[in-house]
Amino acid sequence: MTDLLRIEDLHIAFGTDGGRAPAVRGVTLSVAPGEVLALVGESGSGKTVTAKAVLGLLPATASTGGRVLLGDGAAEPVEDVLTASPARLRALRGSHAAMVFQEPSTALNPVFTIGWQLAEGLRAHGGGSRARRRARAIDMLGQVGIPEPAVRVDHYPHQLSGGQKQRAVIAMALALGTRLIVADEPTTALDVTVQAEILELLHRCRTDFGTAVLLITHNMGVVADLADRVAVMREGRIVEQAPVRALFAAPAHPYTRELLAAVPAFATAAAPARPPAGATAAVGATAVGATAVGATAVKAAPEAVVPVVRAAGLTVEHPARLGGRAFRAIDGVDFEIRPGEVLGLVGESGSGKTTIGRAVAGLVGVSAGELDVLGEPLAARGRLRRARRSTAGSRAGQIGFVFQDPATSFNPLLTIGECVGEPLSVHRRDLGGRAIRAEVESLLESVRLPRDYADRHPHELSGGERQRAGLARALALNPRLVIADEPTSALDVSVQAKVLELFVRLQRERGFAALFISHDLAVVQRVADRVAVLRHGRIVESGSAAEVLGAPRADYTRRLIAALPVPDPTRQARRDRSPAPA
Repeated sequence: MTDLLRIEDLHIAFGTDGGRAPAVRGVTLSVAPGEVLALVGESGSGKTVTAKAVLGLLPATASTGGRVLLGDGAAEPVEDVLTASPARLRALRGSHAAMVFQEPSTALNPVFTIGWQLAEGLRAHGGGSRARRRARAIDMLGQVGIPEPAVRVDHYPHQLSGGQKQRAVIAMALALGTRLIVADEPTTALDVTVQAEILELLHRCRTDFGTAVLLITHNMGVVADLADRVAVMREGRIVEQAPVRALFAAPAHPYTRELLAAVPAFATAAAPARPPAGATAAVGATAVGATAVGATAVKAAPEAVVPVVRAAGLTVEHPARLGGRAFRAIDGVDFEIRPGEVLGLVGESGSGKTTIGRAVAGLVGVSAGELDVLGEPLAARGRLRRARRSTAGSRAGQIGFVFQDPATSFNPLLTIGECVGEPLSVHRRDLGGRAIRAEVESLLESVRLPRDYADRHPHELSGGERQRAGLARALALNPRLVIADEPTSALDVSVQAKVLELFVRLQRERGFAALFISHDLAVVQRVADRVAVLRHGRIVESGSAAEVLGAPRADYTRRLIAALPVPDPTRQARRDRSPAPA
């Protein structure tokens, strides 16, 4: 047997109050030594459940059928994970196969150091003396590119960046010489430069360590960059398998073609501004098509309109703790958002994007400079509360929020209707229960959700449906400004495309201004009129989307663009693997 992993006719179902719920239906696939197989598909297609079956990590409510064979029969015996005993499973995990989870912050224990957690697997598998385990931990941290490994080995997870934590998790997977890494969305929450570093590391796992990778992802650029073969999964079934270049060049299944068509393409050449939307268009209204790149309608002259947001020398410092120095998160930033305009804010994790969004929302204090929101300086919390409410005698609200993770921003005890209607209940005391219900149903229809979804709870909706409901809640008071913080980062490509199309349509119809925060440059290019690039709390470049993303002037912007995976294996293979910005 030459395959390192072989899954044969795998069936998985979960026991629920309503009976058995099938999640995986007859999946058959294989991974050869040193090969990277990408398993792609929409959320809920069964990708992660299949991956967990490889490690024997399914919950007790799961019933299984078929076989999951681990080992090539030469260097190691073949084991059926589904029938292995708990003791045998513990022996297989780490030495034969290891898991790299999507969110390293939840995979790492916050009360133990990185070195202790890395050595834990070595202890469980008889990894020698304490000194030898520590030396191995330092060596592995160095091999995965963590700087100063002898120092970092004694750091806790919160002292590492997101990319460093993901590197530490990969080091734990490699520490026992595993031959197969199961990587479940390892780059989803990372910005493009850190993502490029992790992809380079996974590439090295194959070339330097000879490790095979089963890659679970919805990012087709990552697939094009890393995978040898692709298996496309839908509703628990494999609908297509092919070598990566063949699949991208000529997808056979209609669903595969839909997935590839939904990938937001990043245009590397500057595009001219879109012509005026028409004489009847509202002043300052954005006319952005679903596929337009950096397209901006002709707006009124800057001096003729009052900016919705104006920042001049904006500085935000986080107070010092335990005698330390204050941390300057935002350092002298200048920008404006005009009525009906979408400003895309991009940059690496830790650059200050979310801090600016929170400052505009009045959730963090301004240390220096000026910040005017809706024509008033946000200095007092009373003003902030008034800005969040509708003005006297008007139905127009002021500020709406779209959060990154709608699953955690909704109250799980309330229905979707109650969550979406909560702003109306709080700020529109003139509305009765029936009127609020009617408004909620109208809002749900505007984001293309059925009216009866108002009676469902958040856990009964998919990720894309929850994000649509979150957008409905943000628009409940008809705001003049919407702050969207990474609203599509956790969504698969097809759902992301629908949410982006919906955002663009609603923004065009309602004419609200928006601060769109994202690390996905293709997404920003699709929705933004202007773009500001943030690094270390400072704006290094700003201008129209066509100028900044099509013909960047700053070296840092060019390196961000260079780090973006291209959803084309042929083009991706020709690209040099550029180092991350210093």
